[in-house]
Amino acid sequence: MNKILKNIYYIFLPLVLGSLVGLLISNFMDYSTLVKPPLAPPKIFFPIAWSIIYLLMGISYYIFRKKITYNYSYESKVYYIQLFVNLLWSIIFFVLKWRFISILWIILLDLLVLYMIRLFKDKVKISAYLNYFYMAWILFASYLTIGIFILN
Repeated sequence: MNKILKNIYYIFLPLVLGSLVGLLISNFMDYSTLVKPPLAPPKIFFPIAWSIIYLLMGISYYIFRKKITYNYSYESKVYYIQLFVNLLWSIIFFVLKWRFISILWIILLDLLVLYMIRLFKDKVKISAYLNYFYMAWILFASYLTIGIFILN
């Protein structure tokens, strides 16, 4: 793959995949009908926040890949696993409506992202720092997921 296309791939893959999942689940979204816990943001806030997060995630991974000298690293596997878990959460929560499973799934995501950040920090600190907002957001999403499960 040409170097420019490879860089574009690394940077925009999370945003493209997140957008595709968003389109896939759009007919199943029931957020506005759910009883939500305090501090729950309006529905419009989510695509904005996720677009920023996915872009930062892609930039983070691009920088990481650029700085490491070996391919197919353990850190890369953790990155792609957490991205896969992230994308599946929306399907579990909105399409399948498995609210309790979505709690367990997002806790798994919390742990994977925390672990990914630690791995990135050991090698390329800026790549870790770019994921701090992501970590904060999914911890907040965990609160929302648990709150929605309890209230509904």
